[in-house]
Amino acid sequence: MRDQVQAVPDIHALRDRLELMQGRRMDAPVLPTHPAFSSLLPGGGLRSGSAYALARSASLLLALMARPSQDGAWCGVIGMPELGAEAAEKYGLDLDRLVFIPDPGPRWLAVTATIAEVLPVVAVRPPAGSPAARAGAETTRLAARLRDRGSVLLVQGAWPQAEAVIDVADPRWSGLGQGHGYLAGRELTVSVTSRRSPNARRVRMLLPAADGSIELLGAPAERLVPRERTAYPVRAVG
Repeated sequence: MRDQVQAVPDIHALRDRLELMQGRRMDAPVLPTHPAFSSLLPGGGLRSGSAYALARSASLLLALMARPSQDGAWCGVIGMPELGAEAAEKYGLDLDRLVFIPDPGPRWLAVTATIAEVLPVVAVRPPAGSPAARAGAETTRLAARLRDRGSVLLVQGAWPQAEAVIDVADPRWSGLGQGHGYLAGRELTVSVTSRRSPNARRVRMLLPAADGSIELLGAPAERLVPRERTAYPVRAVG
């Protein structure tokens, strides 16, 4: 019995050490995202206090953010000046809870850490040539901030200690005929690798389909309906 009692603090100490090494809480709650990603992501959603490394795809980023946004989470987008409110609304994000920081400047990591203090979902694109893909003091502090606040960080690019890497490949557009027509929908493969599942999980999906939905091929589509509005009261900073 004494050995069992002694084992309890030892287990807690081991867990604290693992959390510190891995940069996340092992019992952290999961933010639901679009059902098309549920079978791919560890835990079926975006784990609070974690960072994810994403392919440089606006469609992928907005699709991951849409469900948390619709569920009431405030979201921030940093360092993506070309990403507009119309595109975000098309994927179903609530523009009343969306903050844009198009140009965070050279101290973008500090800006990201500050935003992660107050917003539960933060997306960032590191500047070209940034050394952020390598672990350093600032990225370590940011990881600690994510754990403390339970925020989710979505990074377009490589990131140390990422909970998962989400990539896209083999895109195929529909809607074009023989020299005419309009791009209507895009079929591609989304793959996820993670610490828990080093072998990539892959699905083929329409991102987006011609009607704007996100459709897992071979399964029913689910459309994230844009909120109707007459203006775009988006908060842009910087």
